[in-house]
Amino acid sequence: MDPCPFVRILVGDLTVKFPTASRPSSSTVHPSSSPCFCKIKLTDFPHQSSTVPLILSNGQNLDTTTHDHSLSACFNLNKTQIEILASKRPCLKISIYTGRVGVTCGLHSGKLLGRVIVPLSELGLAESRPVVYQNGWVTIGGGKKNGSGSSSAQLFLSVRAEPDPRFVFQFDGEPECSPQVFQVQGNVKQPVFTCKFGFRDMQSRSMSSEPGTPRNWLPFGGAQKEQSAKERKGWSITIHDLSGSPVAAASMVTPFVASPGSHCVSRSNPGAWLILRPNEGTWQPWGRLESWLERGGSDTVGYRFELQNTTLANSTLGAKTGGKFSIDLTSSPTPANSPHSSFDFGSGTGSRPGSGSGSDFGFGLFPQLIQRGFVMSSTVEGVGKCSKPEVEVGVQHVTCTEDAAAYVALAAALDLSMDACRPFSQKLRKELRQQ
Repeated sequence: MDPCPFVRILVGDLTVKFPTASRPSSSTVHPSSSPCFCKIKLTDFPHQSSTVPLILSNGQNLDTTTHDHSLSACFNLNKTQIEILASKRPCLKISIYTGRVGVTCGLHSGKLLGRVIVPLSELGLAESRPVVYQNGWVTIGGGKKNGSGSSSAQLFLSVRAEPDPRFVFQFDGEPECSPQVFQVQGNVKQPVFTCKFGFRDMQSRSMSSEPGTPRNWLPFGGAQKEQSAKERKGWSITIHDLSGSPVAAASMVTPFVASPGSHCVSRSNPGAWLILRPNEGTWQPWGRLESWLERGGSDTVGYRFELQNTTLANSTLGAKTGGKFSIDLTSSPTPANSPHSSFDFGSGTGSRPGSGSGSDFGFGLFPQLIQRGFVMSSTVEGVGKCSKPEVEVGVQHVTCTEDAAAYVALAAALDLSMDACRPFSQKLRKELRQQ
């Protein structure tokens, strides 16, 4: 099936400018003792916040290259959300505040400087081509003109909507129950993968490892003594295509072990998974996922995902509430060409040599190819809730079946980590207990 239409609204390059007659002609960065921050609100979406650089000028026009090239907010819209917003005359409201954002996002401590409203007309056009809504200086809150003709305060911002089609996959059940995985487009579902959950013997090496792979990427050895009362080990899930061939896997290579004197997996000794891809009859490492329980209670699960020692995701999820795991490498709303734009999923046109035959490892094994853009996301339910992960993968990051399957395996591993990180004082469901 074709991918699902998505649109991303990117807001960035924010800079606040104050004219100052006493300053020299060249602009300078304002002292950090008086920073600015903003709240960015899209119709029907929660607001996002960001700091804003502040510059001073003598009233002359500044070159637009002086602003900060960074992403301040990103809103992801699926087809339904696009249609709903398009019927409401959507807009972005950017509220600028002076003052410092506290450690706990103390947004109420600042003083409102002004607001800027950017209408988002014809949002549906962004499904097929980029649309630029704003790229330049605007007056903040209709400030008065000073003697030099400049406004009292101005904001530089870029607002851009762009198509971001994604393949969407839905687990038909919880990963530990070996479910089917469907590709979804609207109300249509088509089976594409099957999952097989099981346990492997940590004492035996059932997977090969690529020559030159860093030591911390190698499967866990059998030299360490087992602590059956306070460790969870040997979990694995294999993704098969409809012909029954394995196309990806996730294997627990470092046991989830309770730290001394506690019932919890600590950040200093996390459990780990390898995400694997087939290559000439053996498994090769593609990514590494580590998970642990944060200190100060058992309500937050921390995770870190790496590709060849390059961290692409490092965040937390609520142990009870769950959330969304995401890999998003967008750094600026400024247009840029993707190195993967010529790849044609399914036909092999533009693919790397060996793509689809298992002899390569997708873009993910080579971090230097990653420049920007949404990569993938997966829903994660809290412990005790029925979890059927929904996985979204950016089209530009999928060139063959193995690419998509690797992200599905990663989503399954993260979902299983929510149970693996449970305090050892709690009993796991029977599917997760090795007999």
